[in-house]
Amino acid sequence: MQSFELLSQKFILYFDKRHFPSEPSTLYEPNEYFLKLGGKRIRPVLCLMGNELFEEIKEDAWHVGTAIELFHNFTLIHDDIMDKAPLRRGMETVHTKYGENTALLAGDVMLVSSYEELNKISIEYLPSILRLFSKTAKEVCEGQQMDMDFERMEQVSFEAYLKMIELKTSVALAASLQIGAILGGAGERNQHLLYEFGKKLGIAFQVQDDYLDAYGDPQKFGKQVGGDILANKKTFLLLHALETASPSQQKEIRNLLSGNPADKIEKVLQIFHDCKVDEWALQLKNKYLDEAFGHLEDIAVLSIRKEPLKALAHFLIKREH
Repeated sequence: MQSFELLSQKFILYFDKRHFPSEPSTLYEPNEYFLKLGGKRIRPVLCLMGNELFEEIKEDAWHVGTAIELFHNFTLIHDDIMDKAPLRRGMETVHTKYGENTALLAGDVMLVSSYEELNKISIEYLPSILRLFSKTAKEVCEGQQMDMDFERMEQVSFEAYLKMIELKTSVALAASLQIGAILGGAGERNQHLLYEFGKKLGIAFQVQDDYLDAYGDPQKFGKQVGGDILANKKTFLLLHALETASPSQQKEIRNLLSGNPADKIEKVLQIFHDCKVDEWALQLKNKYLDEAFGHLEDIAVLSIRKEPLKALAHFLIKREH
C-alpha cells in the first residue's frame, strides 16, 4: 500500500503535461497557465487510494484522476470569476489575466475535456463512473449556488450550511474515493462506506478550516486570522454563535457584521468565547472525524490496507480535545 505523499508525487508527474491543443492559443493557453499554478491534487489521489484499498491500481484510475482534476480546475476558474478574486496561489486568476469572457470559455472547455478523459476508461466501468461523476458535478454546482444565496440571506440555519458544505466540498472527495473503489472491484456496501468516510472527512475538514480562520496561527495557517469575520462569511462558528447567544449578544453580532469597526474581529471572537463556540467547534470536528473512521473501520478489507487513508485523515485533520 502506498502513502498519500507517494501517490501524490506519482500523480503530479503523470498530470504534468500539456492537456490542450496549441490553437486557438487565446482559448487554450489560459488553461495551461492555470494548471501550471499547481495545487494539492487531493481528489485524484483519493481516487487512486480508493482503487488501491481493494486491489492494484488500474490504468483507468489515472484517466479518471485526470478527469477529476480537470473538473476541479474548471470549478476554480468559474469560482474565481464569481468571487471576483484577483489572485490564486499568489498568481493572477484567469479572468484577471485574460478577461472574464475568455475565462468563462476556458472553464467550459476544461469541463468538456474532463469528460473526454473519462471516455478513455474501460467500457465495463464507464456507465457507473459516468453516473457518479455527473451526479457529483451537479451537486458541486448546487453547493456553489447555495453559498452565493447565503451571502444575501440574513439568517441561515446550521442544517442548510451543513448541506451546502456537503455539496460544495465533501461530495467531490467522497465520489473520488468511490470511483476508485468501483475500479478496484468493491461491492456496493464497501463503496457506500468509503463514500461516507470521504463525506464525513470533508465536513470535519471544513469545520477545522472555519475554526482555524478564527483561532489559527497566521504563520501556520497562511491566511489572515479573522478573515471570515471581516468578510461577514457565514461559518459553522458564526451560525452556532447566533443560535446560542443571548438576545443582546445576537444584537451585538448583527451590529458588528453590519459595520466595520477596527476591533470587529476581537469583539466577535469575545462573543464566540462567551458562547463557548471554540469548544463546540472542536467537538463537532472530532464527531465527524470519529464517524469517518467508523465508516472506514466497517469496510470489509484487511486493516493494513486502510492505513494510508487513516494516515491521510490524521494529516488533514489535527485532532484537538
